[in-house]
Amino acid sequence: MKKITIAIDGPASSGKSTVAKLIAKDLGYVYLDTGAMYRSVTYLALQAGLTEETVNVPQLLDLIDRHPISFGLAADGSQTVFIKDQDVTLAIRQNDVTANVSWVAALAEVREKLVEQQRQLAKSGGMIMDGRDIGTVVLPKAELKIFLIASVEERAERRYKENLAKGIEADLEELKQTIAERDYKDSHRRVSPLKPADDALIFDTTGVSIEGVVTFILEKAKQIIDK
Repeated sequence: MKKITIAIDGPASSGKSTVAKLIAKDLGYVYLDTGAMYRSVTYLALQAGLTEETVNVPQLLDLIDRHPISFGLAADGSQTVFIKDQDVTLAIRQNDVTANVSWVAALAEVREKLVEQQRQLAKSGGMIMDGRDIGTVVLPKAELKIFLIASVEERAERRYKENLAKGIEADLEELKQTIAERDYKDSHRRVSPLKPADDALIFDTTGVSIEGVVTFILEKAKQIIDK
């Protein structure tokens, strides 16, 4: 059976990571959470005292080189994220990282470094990758490109429930504002703006169950695999 590369893009909390993990498990593919990579770099920046106003790009690039990002699996099968030997799985989901990840991800030099890593990992196929510019920039030749969307209200509800489940303090109205602001920043940034690839399938997940989204994408994937 041939192995393809699947790119799933979309704004924050559109369901990308959740469905990507399930599809990877069903197909026996490797899942790469690019958002976790940018969050990890943001965590490094904050730990070093860097802000959007004071960021030193060469210093940040040096931090990335000296603190490699890697992924693992927890005993329950969930994904873990490491910076060097430090488990940052929960740390990179905290509110301070969420509030700063957009400006870090907009740095051209950071994106260039991480995109090259992502492309190398996807070379052999059998990879599903999610993010905001996978189909347009990272993997423009991916055999299947999906762009997920959903209303701000529904995405805020999802993030609210996720945060509470992880013990992270959350305010629903504040999340709505944060998500709307991030949508604007991500879609208007100069480097690799959030937008669907010309050949991407756009799927609105508002009111659609996770199972429904997974079924839709799996059907499209298997049509390509079975050709």
